[in-house]
Amino acid sequence: MTITSPFTAADGALTWVGDGETVRIEPWGANSIRVRARFMQPIADADWALLPPPADAPAPTIVIADDGSQASLTNGGITVTARMPRWDGRCELTFTDADGTVLFKETDDGGALRLKARKYEPLPGGGVRTTVTFDADPHEHLYGMGEYQQPVMDLKGTTLELAHRNSQVSVPFVVSSKGYGFLWHNPAVGRATFAKTGTQWQAAACDQIDYWVTVGTPQHIERQYADATGHAPVMPEWGLGFWQCKLRYWNQEQLLETAREFKRRDIPVDLIVIDFFHWPLMGDFRFDAEFWPDPKAMADELHEMGIKLMVSVWPQIDLESENYDEMRAHNYLAHVTAGKDVGMWWPRDNQFLDATNPEARAFVWALAKRNYTDLGVDAFWLDEAEPEWGGDYDYSHYLYHIGPVNKVGNVYPQLYNKTFYDGQLQIGREGEIVNLTRAAWAGSQRYGSLVWSGDVHSTFDDLKAQITCQVHMGMAGIPWFTTDMGGFAGGDPNDPDFRELYVRWCQFSCFSPVMRNHGDRSPATKVPGKPTFDRKGNPIDHIHTGADNEPWSYGEDVERIVRKYIAVRETLRPYTRDLFAQAHADGQPVARGLFYEFPDDEAAADVADEYLFGPDLLVAPVTELGARSREVYLPGDDSTTWTNLHDGAEYAGGRTVTVDAPLDVLPLFARNGADHALNGMI
Repeated sequence: MTITSPFTAADGALTWVGDGETVRIEPWGANSIRVRARFMQPIADADWALLPPPADAPAPTIVIADDGSQASLTNGGITVTARMPRWDGRCELTFTDADGTVLFKETDDGGALRLKARKYEPLPGGGVRTTVTFDADPHEHLYGMGEYQQPVMDLKGTTLELAHRNSQVSVPFVVSSKGYGFLWHNPAVGRATFAKTGTQWQAAACDQIDYWVTVGTPQHIERQYADATGHAPVMPEWGLGFWQCKLRYWNQEQLLETAREFKRRDIPVDLIVIDFFHWPLMGDFRFDAEFWPDPKAMADELHEMGIKLMVSVWPQIDLESENYDEMRAHNYLAHVTAGKDVGMWWPRDNQFLDATNPEARAFVWALAKRNYTDLGVDAFWLDEAEPEWGGDYDYSHYLYHIGPVNKVGNVYPQLYNKTFYDGQLQIGREGEIVNLTRAAWAGSQRYGSLVWSGDVHSTFDDLKAQITCQVHMGMAGIPWFTTDMGGFAGGDPNDPDFRELYVRWCQFSCFSPVMRNHGDRSPATKVPGKPTFDRKGNPIDHIHTGADNEPWSYGEDVERIVRKYIAVRETLRPYTRDLFAQAHADGQPVARGLFYEFPDDEAAADVADEYLFGPDLLVAPVTELGARSREVYLPGDDSTTWTNLHDGAEYAGGRTVTVDAPLDVLPLFARNGADHALNGMI
């Protein structure tokens, strides 16, 4: 009996059907391919992160073998070959570049093992848990995936949770030294394993398999990823300088007096931040008039000083907030699957805004516009963007408008940021929008998301981890990144050891996309004069304000060093402005691993304690207490010259040198003489 070929070509896509499964392969941008597969259902459209491909893109080349046993689709420099090893209902995919080199391929059945590269496990009530397994080069190097608090540069050999937590940001886009980028286009909680024996992606609950692959150099890959998922907007000029924050300025006069002191001391500052609990209750989305009596006048005075104003916004709605009843009545809140309808119980019972509901987004933006931007607030700090479910992250216990959290939850921070990005576009702020946010997902970059690394502790180990977090976020397509200078949790400004950490973190922060001072400093105190009960009669003992966290809070020696690096940051403005322009136009990361500019230097592939700020400046932070020198690997070869911007010494690439690093010196090297006016400043 003759069997009709299971392969068909239509509408520029290659489709295979067999044994209950449908696999669709289609071009999706330059040198890129999207693969979707579903069991016993038609392929579904899903725009979680991917934007529509260009309508005028060249048609792919599709070839189906005469005997129907295999087919291929080529789009620019990438080819997917689908073959049936036997007429047994299986189809295996292999991905190759323009030279025919295999990049990776689906694992075979293992003979008697009867393995499945695409595995679907039915779940009670519908949906499936999917696992996709690929054979990959055991020697490839992998970068990206977002922010995981570990000082690991090459991700090969790691297993990563696909879920957001406070200080963990899952952006499932990885770039391989083999010349490909891979996006797991699925917002489900899950995991990714990059083993030497193969790569595996798993979604805890979903409808279908969905991923996107692109090929090229690292620069091409990042550009094509930005084209596919969205470009970061233009960074405004006030994003290039120094930002001041602490936990927390608790009233209007304290904030203004801090800004005035910056001016008196002639310390440049572009933006100042009002942190949490400036509101009466969580979810009120407004200033507490007792402590912030005239926000408009406050913003006006800051603007006269040339300082922008950012306020913290949390997505938690207190069960006694003035907005809770209306939001609950209109299904603007997330919900539990069973039991008491509470998403988090700190500081008191509350539920999270459902940012996946467009009507909920419009409701909250209307409040933010009336109570913040109409009064002169320039930017938003979108805290709790994961969100932080109950403190224990029981993802399976909660529901959104668009589905269960364990199925769709990773897209939440993207839509939370969209709320405030779209709202600010509506009031004419294009080119002036920055959303400081604690989480992001694929596509978040197009909504002005500046990801900070969460509530990391004030330790040298945590500082070291920020280097790799910063690089991996850029490789995951999120070029805007920052950290709490000095770390968030802990740190006494009078402690000599912490002062040293603060200085070293300041030096690192100077060469991050955004230089931002923040932290919960010790000792914490109750707010002077704050009443014991809020307007509902509830105790508010949880509210405190940390110790002072301004540059002059650490003594004259530290202030001198901080001033020095703020001055360096000011000198860097033309260069930093250009780097942000590259991020906007071409998706290029601002902070880059050494491998990015030197892909042929194998010794640079796994350097985790250095990085490049743009293409020209090599940054080697000091991450050990008491260290006054350190080893630095200089990538490249004899054709590359590195100039130490502290002492002027010049070195050829491809070697390790030991350099001096007194407390006020960050080891910094200029590539081929491109010092950007910093020679003599370090």
